[in-house]
Amino acid sequence: MPDPPRISAAEWDVMHVLWDRPGLFAQEVAAAIPAERDWSDRTVKTLLGRLVKKGVLVFETEGKRYRYRPALTRDACVQAASRSFVERVFGGAVSPMLATFVREGGLSETEIGELRRLLDEEESKR
Repeated sequence: MPDPPRISAAEWDVMHVLWDRPGLFAQEVAAAIPAERDWSDRTVKTLLGRLVKKGVLVFETEGKRYRYRPALTRDACVQAASRSFVERVFGGAVSPMLATFVREGGLSETEIGELRRLLDEEESKR
């Protein structure tokens, strides 16, 4: 299966709503978007249309309205965006990316523990 298409920052906002609450109408998506975005229903409908064209969303017709559902999982989109980010910013090298996030990220003790656990888990697989 090919990688999911690139999703803009605005489209991510729409997708987060629909991953959390699939099957919403455009007006319901618009109402669930963070207020600081200050988007009109028309803006949200434009974003929904783009996501449908990209194959990230599907819709069902109910009368004159469309009910939207994700066609791709959150994990699939996050993995594709992460790979794209690492490739663009760090030339595909994961280690410098992790080093940057560890040094600059202000990780909590819980996050450090989780990172250690993940690294140990990966090491044990080898």
